[in-house]
Amino acid sequence: MFSRRNRRRPKSPVVLEAWELLDSGDVPGALRRLRSGTDGLPLGEVALVAARAAESAGFDDLRQAAEALAARPDDAKALYDFGYACVERGVSYLAVPALREVLRTHPDAGGVVRELVSAYEREGRHAEAVELLGRYEGSLAPWPDRYLLVYNALMAGDLELARRQRTLLPDPEDPQWLPARRRQDRMLQRAAAVAPTSPLDLSDLRGWQYVIGGSVLGTISPYGFGAGMNGRFAWLQDTPELCLRGLLRLRTLLEAADLRPRSVSLLPDRDSEVLGLAAAALLGLPAEPFEVGREDTVVIAYDLNGLLDTPEGPGLLEQLHERARGEVLHEHASCWTDAPVVAADSVALLHQSAAAPWGERLRVGEDGEVGREPADGRPADRIAEDILAADPAPDEGDGETPDDPDEAFSAFVTAVHDTWLQGERTALRSSGPVPSGRFA
Repeated sequence: MFSRRNRRRPKSPVVLEAWELLDSGDVPGALRRLRSGTDGLPLGEVALVAARAAESAGFDDLRQAAEALAARPDDAKALYDFGYACVERGVSYLAVPALREVLRTHPDAGGVVRELVSAYEREGRHAEAVELLGRYEGSLAPWPDRYLLVYNALMAGDLELARRQRTLLPDPEDPQWLPARRRQDRMLQRAAAVAPTSPLDLSDLRGWQYVIGGSVLGTISPYGFGAGMNGRFAWLQDTPELCLRGLLRLRTLLEAADLRPRSVSLLPDRDSEVLGLAAAALLGLPAEPFEVGREDTVVIAYDLNGLLDTPEGPGLLEQLHERARGEVLHEHASCWTDAPVVAADSVALLHQSAAAPWGERLRVGEDGEVGREPADGRPADRIAEDILAADPAPDEGDGETPDDPDEAFSAFVTAVHDTWLQGERTALRSSGPVPSGRFA
């Protein structure tokens, strides 16, 4: 294998640190170390680490491409093949410098441009994708190139550019692009609806969450806004109070949108059952097990990714991609760094990692030692009662988060409700223009 054929060790300090992490068996740590400064590292040495990591993971295509690049670090084909394999295997940040180098020597290689745009998109580097495509604006093919320029301009928060480029985009001749065209047009329609009540600047989390995914965000984090979180949670130990606040915002959303559901639909995972029973009591509706095609219902999920841990969950998520008439999908705690395969219509809060109030949790003892608190084993309906009995007052937080009164939330919903619940629930591939700090 590679590690036996090539004993060459990297010389660059950052790459050498990653190499030594591989020596200790820490493949994720090695890749995280490369992420911190990949663009300025020697590509042949990066390939040495990538080859060993790919070998450990069983990714033969990436291993072979990395070995070839380590042997010929200036070869355009080796650079492109490595970049392509990195994008396919989910380490797009390693692809970016390799594909950039190909373009430096082959500036008219359209296929390389598209692959680099794909790498930028997967890394959420939409402004760089816009800059790259803008260099070729006079020669862009309508599909996919100008479509990608419109998309990345939207995801970078440049509405003016997105609208201008959209006017230059003809209808696609190939019908495979029609769904993408409709999704993009819905994004622009949602942006127009949001504009009167929301600034759509780079801290407007609720506004952009609606534009890019059609989700109405109920609450924003009261902590860390001024430190760069912009309304998202990083690590969260959830509380009954936050659950109740999210359900109250859901009730306000339904009222402002003039929706009158007839039931609450319970998904099969325990977290969703607990929250769903609380929602049914709060809304004064009967609670029923989820059924595909049921109309005029609110489907309650605690965290849609939690469905993946149930036997029927993956199939249910696929079915939730299309909504029945009058069906609203509400997700309480939505992971913004690992977005679910469907975008909920209503989201209470965004997190990177969350622990349900009734699940296993971290606890700090009186002696300062950190331990684990076991999950609450009581019946779901008893735990739901705790949610309904919680204090609904918003957490004042650290004082740096902008006010978010119910009146402003209602005004937002009133402005956008004609464009809400339109189209399929397409998964978010990016967190959009609003940045947030995150754990590695």
